Amino acid sequence: MPGTLYLVPATLGAEAWPDYLPAATRDIACRLSRFIAENAKTARAELKRLGHPLPLRQIDIQQLPERCAAADIERLLEPLRAGEDVGLVSEAGCPGVADPGASIVRRAHAIGIAVKPLVGPSSLLLALMASGLEGQRFAFHGYLPAREPDRKQRIVELEKESKRLGQTQLFIEAPYRNDALLAALLAACQPGTRLCLATGLTSAEETIATRTIGEWRRLTLPETRPNLDRRPTVFLMLG
Repeated sequence: MPGTLYLVPATLGAEAWPDYLPAATRDIACRLSRFIAENAKTARAELKRLGHPLPLRQIDIQQLPERCAAADIERLLEPLRAGEDVGLVSEAGCPGVADPGASIVRRAHAIGIAVKPLVGPSSLLLALMASGLEGQRFAFHGYLPAREPDRKQRIVELEKESKRLGQTQLFIEAPYRNDALLAALLAACQPGTRLCLATGLTSAEETIATRTIGEWRRLTLPETRPNLDRRPTVFLMLG
């Protein structure tokens, strides 16, 4: 019988595992000795945080190649074919959601390997829950273009689509470019469009605020501006 592929959520910012994981999720992760990870170093830190009973050097962590070919996927799934259980770990949050691990999960389904998602934090759902924006219709768009004028054009398109469909638009950015994206949103969007900034979710410095674009523009004093620099942030917009 093939093994089970467990999808193990990772911390977003919380220091102690009971702050973000149920005990049942932690227990399953701690009985596994094989993992597939987006980033092996991050995965080792996560397993240490969980108090994994095995020495880290005895845990087999296979890192996903940056460009994962079909042969790489078959190699990573070989222990599962042989009957061993394997954990798939994202760099942060839930595997397969804004995460390259989806290709592993897709192939596991295709060859009859059981896939078991474990309960844990998703920055996208936490942000949506706390935003007060439309929670019945929403879409995640990943990263927006980093350069102008493509970024402005994409923002305008998403705002129009949001207004037409009554749909919350979610997107993210590399943390060091957060301030540039916020400036682009304030310049391109209509004053009545609502924007939520969910930053440092589950960490001690977590901040979540929803205002209209017009209200965000009026926050000109440094102490009233959101501190987004190099802090993981989910952007949510509703036209």
